[in-house]
Amino acid sequence: MKIAHVIASLDPAGGGPAAVVGRLAAAQTALGHEVRILATACPDRAAAVEQSLRDIPGIAAVARPILPPHSIRSALGGFPLSWRDQITGMEMLHLHGVWEPLLLAVTQEARRLGIPYAIAPHGMLYPWSMTQKRWKKKVAMLLGYRRMLNRAAFIHVLNTDERDATALQKLHAPLQILPNGIFTHEVASLPTAFEFRKAHPQLADRPFILFLARLHPGKGLNHLAQAFAIVAAAHEQAQLVVAGPDGQAKEPFQRQIADMNLSDRAHLIGPLYGRDKFAALSAAACFCLPSEHETFSMAITEALACSLPVVISENCHFPEVAEVGAGKVVPLNAQTIANALLEVLNDPDAAKRMGQAGRQLVSERFTWPVIARQSLQAYHAALSH
Repeated sequence: MKIAHVIASLDPAGGGPAAVVGRLAAAQTALGHEVRILATACPDRAAAVEQSLRDIPGIAAVARPILPPHSIRSALGGFPLSWRDQITGMEMLHLHGVWEPLLLAVTQEARRLGIPYAIAPHGMLYPWSMTQKRWKKKVAMLLGYRRMLNRAAFIHVLNTDERDATALQKLHAPLQILPNGIFTHEVASLPTAFEFRKAHPQLADRPFILFLARLHPGKGLNHLAQAFAIVAAAHEQAQLVVAGPDGQAKEPFQRQIADMNLSDRAHLIGPLYGRDKFAALSAAACFCLPSEHETFSMAITEALACSLPVVISENCHFPEVAEVGAGKVVPLNAQTIANALLEVLNDPDAAKRMGQAGRQLVSERFTWPVIARQSLQAYHAALSH
């Protein structure tokens, strides 16, 4: 089957969708399909993109042509020939995102060429997301985006929570659940804890809680800061490591930590990719993501795959963590988050059991080869209709 994944940018600073696209495309290619990723070139971020993709098993077999940017302004000159050439002859397009002018233009061209397409909103149709820039999105829906969504072969949602939330938009396209996952190769031979601690000697041998995500206001860093203040008062050795690209929440978090006199115990180390990311996951005592909203977090999935106990908010929509005992799923409350973190830090045996349960959960239910097969089944079902 000839498949093209379309995303505005593969820049890892944009969050999880870029990581998902590369891995799903590689897994589909490994099943014998001709797959390409179509994304706008970002010359100043090319090195970061390559670094984020290079360790994906099989990514070298996925075509990634360099394509020019596309915007409302450029659309006035018509759909670019370079983009048309790349989608012509495809049997299925899989779009990632919603509100990019590029995606609207691609679907219009796809309909002209008779090519079916699926759309993965990656949480962008949740009620919480729809309240962000509410009026712009209302106007966008009227100006073509609702039609784009309605005419999709299916809308790719990540779990039942996103399915139910997306259904509130009353779209005509069917909803298909395809979760995120990991490659077992990526976690089969993890770096040692020593490797990460050597790179960050300020941690010494003290246990640390790891936050690994974009530093965005919706990721709950304010709640984490308050919770860590409680943890730090009760556990004199505990440290906090915050890793991820800045998404407008770095400075407020730093000020909050400084106001609580915790700057020497909370370490902001910037984004981590590839081996560096897995080294951090191997060295941490616990992973924490107290988000105000998540669809299906790649970071949580990777932490579970690395046998790391997790403390996450109910808003992360990952109930399987509590179901199998892989960590704690708690309300978005600083005291509750702190209590859960202290339970993990103070009981190494229970933490180990949580980690083992998490790794088993991912290996059984959330691996890319399994998800790729499910995606192909969804494509064929869509084509048969």
